[in-house]
Amino acid sequence: MAPPVAGRARRNTLSPLARQVLLYGLFLLPAVFDLAEAWMGWLGPKPYRECLHDFGRYAFRFLLISLMVTPLRRFTRINLIVYRRPLGLLAFTYAALHITLYLTWARGFDPALIWTDFTTRPFLIFGLLAFIILCVLAATSTRKSIMRLGKRWAPLHKTVYLAMVLACVHYSIAFKVWHVEPFIYAAIAAAVLATRFVPKMQKSSRPTSS
Repeated sequence: MAPPVAGRARRNTLSPLARQVLLYGLFLLPAVFDLAEAWMGWLGPKPYRECLHDFGRYAFRFLLISLMVTPLRRFTRINLIVYRRPLGLLAFTYAALHITLYLTWARGFDPALIWTDFTTRPFLIFGLLAFIILCVLAATSTRKSIMRLGKRWAPLHKTVYLAMVLACVHYSIAFKVWHVEPFIYAAIAAAVLATRFVPKMQKSSRPTSS
């Protein structure tokens, strides 16, 4: 009777796509909760600020976590590669929500206000450049894009490291007063990026006879 039970267990295992969708949907819930609290008036007199900052932090965190997948597999044998795409898409989604709230709720699509912001707050330029890269990466994350781009796909998606650097600068200089959190994240990001320069271990040759 053991083989049928094992067979049922295999059939009940979620497919990689289902796990990706589940992860993506689960980690969008904080955005839903934030917007619900803002609508209920639980986030103070300027709820858009809380949502704006939360969405920006989530975008940064998911981008950072997505970049940790490869080092984890390489150095600890923990293989989370199936989750790298939804993590990257979560980073893009939260970044899109972040910039959408800024343009609409915070600035009301007022070109004069937006222009003034971009000419007096340089951290916005770094954030916009990071978001443009994330847009390109999200648009080319499908299997069809991988097949269409061929050998060009991998170099294109390595620009995610540039997006991480730009996001670090954006986050670090966004505040008028000292905040330690952005620099902690920047240090973690630097450590993750540094793993790319660690030489790969050569496979050991056949043992010599004694």
